[in-house]
Amino acid sequence: MVRRIKKAAVIGSGIMGGGIAALLAGAGVDVLLLDIVPFDLKDEEKKDPKARNRIVTAGLEALQKAKPPLLYAKEDMGRIKTGNLEDDFDKLADCDWIIEVVVENLKIKQDLFKRIDGVRKPNTIISSNTSGIPLKDMSVGLSKGFKQHFLGTHFFNPVRYMHLLEIIPGAQAKKEVLNFIADFGEKRLGKGIVWAKDTPNFIGNRIGIHGLGLTMKMMLTDGLTIPEVDAIFGPPLGRPKTAIFATSDLVGLDTLAHVTENTYEKCVDDEERDVFKVPAFVKTMIEKKLLGNKTKAGYYKSEVTPEWKKIKKVINPATGEYETFDKATFPCLDAAKKAPTLPDKLKAVAYGDDKGAKFAWKITAGAFVYAANRIPEISDTIVEIDNAMKWGYNWELGPFESWDAIGLKESVQKMEKDGYKVPEKVTKMLAQGATSFYKIDKGKKLFYDFATESYKPVKASAKALDLGTFKAQNKVAKTSASCSLIDIGDGVFCLEYHSKMNAINKEMIDFIATTTQYVEANGSGMVIGNQATGMPAPFSAGGDLSYMLNLAKAGNFAEIDQFIRNGHASILGMRYAPFPVVAAPFGLALGGGCETCLASDRIVAHTDLFMGLVEIGAGLLPGGCGMINLWRKYIESKPEVAKITDLGGFFIQAFMLVAQAKVSRSAAEAKANGFLGANDRIVMNRDNLIGEAKKEVLKMLDDGYAPPMKKKIPVFGREAHGMVWAEMLNMKGGGYITPHMEVIAKKIAHCMSGGDVPQGTLVSEEYLQSLEREAFVDLWKTENTKKMAEHIMATGKPLML
Repeated sequence: MVRRIKKAAVIGSGIMGGGIAALLAGAGVDVLLLDIVPFDLKDEEKKDPKARNRIVTAGLEALQKAKPPLLYAKEDMGRIKTGNLEDDFDKLADCDWIIEVVVENLKIKQDLFKRIDGVRKPNTIISSNTSGIPLKDMSVGLSKGFKQHFLGTHFFNPVRYMHLLEIIPGAQAKKEVLNFIADFGEKRLGKGIVWAKDTPNFIGNRIGIHGLGLTMKMMLTDGLTIPEVDAIFGPPLGRPKTAIFATSDLVGLDTLAHVTENTYEKCVDDEERDVFKVPAFVKTMIEKKLLGNKTKAGYYKSEVTPEWKKIKKVINPATGEYETFDKATFPCLDAAKKAPTLPDKLKAVAYGDDKGAKFAWKITAGAFVYAANRIPEISDTIVEIDNAMKWGYNWELGPFESWDAIGLKESVQKMEKDGYKVPEKVTKMLAQGATSFYKIDKGKKLFYDFATESYKPVKASAKALDLGTFKAQNKVAKTSASCSLIDIGDGVFCLEYHSKMNAINKEMIDFIATTTQYVEANGSGMVIGNQATGMPAPFSAGGDLSYMLNLAKAGNFAEIDQFIRNGHASILGMRYAPFPVVAAPFGLALGGGCETCLASDRIVAHTDLFMGLVEIGAGLLPGGCGMINLWRKYIESKPEVAKITDLGGFFIQAFMLVAQAKVSRSAAEAKANGFLGANDRIVMNRDNLIGEAKKEVLKMLDDGYAPPMKKKIPVFGREAHGMVWAEMLNMKGGGYITPHMEVIAKKIAHCMSGGDVPQGTLVSEEYLQSLEREAFVDLWKTENTKKMAEHIMATGKPLML
C-alpha cells in the first residue's frame, strides 16, 4: 500500500499540541485538534458545544496569538478543526496519524490509547510526544496492530522553529511505519530526524539536562554568579545568547525541574545520578512561582525604577534576593572574542587559565565524558547525540564535534591529568590511531563508530549539502574575510556570506563583482546561500551601517555615493549574468540581504523566512535596487497580455511594504507580500536548502537558460505623490508618523514611482538607480539619519525622529 497523511489528529491543545497542529497544517495536512471537556461545567453548560470545547478553543486562540508565530500563514487555520474527547472521539477513525500530546501521566495515556485502539483504522499510525515515559509502559495490553503502528515522536518547543524530531521506535513497530514517519518528518515537516532509544528523556533532554544540572552544581561549588555562567556558556562556546539560565527562564523552571526529577527517578544506574537532583534554591523559586518568563520573574527579571528606567536583575542563589549586575567577563572570553573561528574560540576558553576558563573546562570535560558513556545506552552512535544538541538546543557544534574542535588527543591528556575517568572506548580509539570523531575522506563525512571501531559515512539526504565539507575538501575558489565562493559541484558555485550577521559590506560588494566574472569563466551557475545558525539565523541581516555612518560623520558623501554605485553595478552584474543565479534565503533576510534575493533569477526559500526592506528604521531607504526589483516583481506578476490601466493598486502595496518596514513572518507571507514570485519555491527542510537551490540552477540550465533581457519599467509617476502626500498628512495629524520618517517615506515614494513623470512612463533601471542613489546620499547628510543609524546600531531598535 501507498501511505499518505491526508488527515492527522493531535490530542492535547496546549503549547506543544497547538504547535504540532500548526506545523501539520502548514505542511498541507488537515488536522483534528482535540482536548478534554472542562471538569467544571455548570449544569446549563453540559449540553452546550461551545462550553464543552472551551479548552480546545482556548488552545486554538493561543496558537493564533503566539509570538513568535507558530503558523506559517493565517490561511493554515482553515485546515484545523477542533473538538473534544467525548463528543468527537469517533472522528479519529478518519485519521491517518494520531499524535498524543496530553499530560505526562502514565495512567491517563494508557486509558487514552486503549480508547484509540478501539476506533482507529487498521493502518493508522499512533505516536506519543512524551518526553520521558517509556513506550513499552504506555502500550501495555494493547492490540498487536496498535503496537505495530506505535512509536514516539518527540518534537521540541517551539515546534515550528526547533529542527529536532526524535523518533523512538516502539518494540513491535513495523520498520515500514518507522521509515515512513521519518521520511514524512524530514520532507514534509522539515525536521532533522534523530533515532532515539526508549530511555528516560531520550537523547536531547538527557544530555541537555545533565549539562544544566552539572553547571548549577559546579556554579554553587565554585562560587560563580549566574551572569558569569551565562557569559561563558553563550556565543563564546557556540551556544545561543540565552546560554544556560536565560534559556531556563524561557522554558520554565517548573518544566525543567519535572524533566530533571524524572531523570533522577528513572535512571537509577546513571553514574552521574546526583547531578539530576534539583538544587534547593531552585525548589524555593518554584514554590514562590518564580518560574521564568511566564511569571515575569525567574533567574532574571526586569524592573522599572521610579525614574522609569528599565533595569535587569538576577537572583542570588545564596540569598534568594534579586540584585543588579554588571556585564560579566573573563580573560578567556576576551580571547575568544578575538578568535577567528569557533574552534579557536573553544580552545581559548577550554585551555585558558582564569577562573572562568577553569569553570568552563570542568563542565565541558564532564559533559564530554557523560556523552561518551551514553553510547550505546541512549544512542548507537555519536551522530545522533551531536544532531540532537544542535537541532534541539541550537548549539553550533554537538558534544563530539566540540571535542574534536579543541583537539581530542590534547583534551584527553588534560582530562587524565585532571583526574577524569575517560571512557575506555575513547582511549581505545586513540590507541588505534583514530584522533578525531569525524573526518572527511574522498568527499564524504565519516564518523567514528564505537561498535565496529571504525569510521562510517554520516547518513544524510543527497540534497543536504554541507558547505563545511566542501571547504574541508579545498573547494573554496575565492575567499575574503566577509564572503567566499565555494565549488559545490556540477559547475555550480555557492556565494557564502560570513561577515557579522552576514551584513552586506564594502568588501562583499567588491567580491560579488569579481565573483560573477569568475563563475562566468569557470562555472555554469551560482547559488547565494550560507548555513549560519541561530534562532532566527541570519541569511543576511542588512547592510554595514557603521562603514557608512563613519563616512557621513566625516562628510565623505562622495564615497557613500561611490559605494552605492558599486553596489548597483554588482547587483546588475549578477542579474544579467550569462548564468542562472538562485538565492537560498532563510531566517533573517533584511535590507541588503533581501535586495540580494530580489536581484536573483529565482529564490528557493526556507519556510522560516523573515524578509523585508527595513532601512527606514535606520533613517534610510533601500540602496541596493531593492525598491526597483520589488516593483518589477509586482508588475511582472500579471500575465503579459493583461493591461494595467491604473498602477495605483500595485504601487500602494509595494510602497507600504518599504515605508512601514514590513517583515514577513514566514516564506508563505513573503510570497503573499510579493517578495517571492510565482517561479520561486519554498522548502520545509533547511538542511536541503543549498541542495534544492543547486537543483534549481541545474534545472534552469537544462531548460536552456538565457539571462533576462533588459527592459524599461513602467512607473506610477507623479500621481503617486499626491496619494502618498495626502496619506502622510493624515498620519502626521494622527501622530502615526514622525517628521523625519515622513521625509524618508516621501523619498521612498519619489524613487519607487519614478519621480516627476506621467503614469505609465517607461524608464530605465539606470534612471531609477540614480533617483535611489541621490536620495540615499541626501538622507546621510541629515543629522536625524545619523542619529537613527547610530541608535539602531547601539540598541537594535529604531529611533523615532
